[in-house]
Amino acid sequence: MFERLRKVLSSIPDALRYRQLSQKDIEKTLREFELELLECDVAQEVVEKIVEKLRLELSNAKFEKGVEPTEFARDKLREILSGLMSEGTKVDIFTLIDSKKKKGEPFIILFLGINGTGKTTTVAKFANMLKNKGYSVAIAAADTHRAGAIEQITEHASRLGIKVISQKYGSDPAAVARDGVTYSRKHRIDVLLIDTAGRMQTNQNLMQEMSKIVKVVNPDLKILVVDSLTGNDAVSQAKLFNQYTGFDGVILTKADADSKGGSAISIAYITKRPILFIGTGQSYDDMTEFNYKAFLDALLK
Repeated sequence: MFERLRKVLSSIPDALRYRQLSQKDIEKTLREFELELLECDVAQEVVEKIVEKLRLELSNAKFEKGVEPTEFARDKLREILSGLMSEGTKVDIFTLIDSKKKKGEPFIILFLGINGTGKTTTVAKFANMLKNKGYSVAIAAADTHRAGAIEQITEHASRLGIKVISQKYGSDPAAVARDGVTYSRKHRIDVLLIDTAGRMQTNQNLMQEMSKIVKVVNPDLKILVVDSLTGNDAVSQAKLFNQYTGFDGVILTKADADSKGGSAISIAYITKRPILFIGTGQSYDDMTEFNYKAFLDALLK
């Protein structure tokens, strides 16, 4: 996972291993580094920020005896990336759920995303995780557009032993979401997950429909699901969803197949929203809580 990005990030310390830190060497190394970051799907504005900060650190470096340029560069790179990725406010989902539960109200989570990101499967994984932690869960099947969508989420829910609230295809998704809230309140459900139609970010009618759902149910948490393999397009999706509905955190799917990894850094920095979980496979247990420090440790080891 993220092998290519790991290799690129190690190129800076490696390039300085046998060199004096002349400005010429720094500029040559940074030019190569910049191109490699772009090829790893790190967004242009993020690349510029990383390179700008690294140039300043390397240009002003004064080494004490025994300090290697390689170690210095690795430490500074970690410091820079840590700063970029930690700007988003951390979301403690389980504390938020517990707080709402004490009030006797369901905690409502709305899942957003375009077609093909694995959103419905992610909803099922999320439901499985919550159930394993002892929470009661219901799912509102608010994807009333895509053929087979209601059957898909119902099949997942059946395997997990979870109630699905649904209507017929063509129904108002906001009405389905509202029915889910009503059911959850009546049956004292801890968490309601709302699955929505995948919508292309260029379709304004569908984006406005999503805004309507948000207004009707006022979710406690909005999670954007993006496919890490789509690279910079994932960043574009995040920007537009933030414009129409806002969101509180991100789940990156298909991370196990992503050798580049740049979208994780880009989304965290550009949206100022935390990456909450990453999907690492097809089974219900294949979703891992994202920790940016562990992420950087793995990249810069």
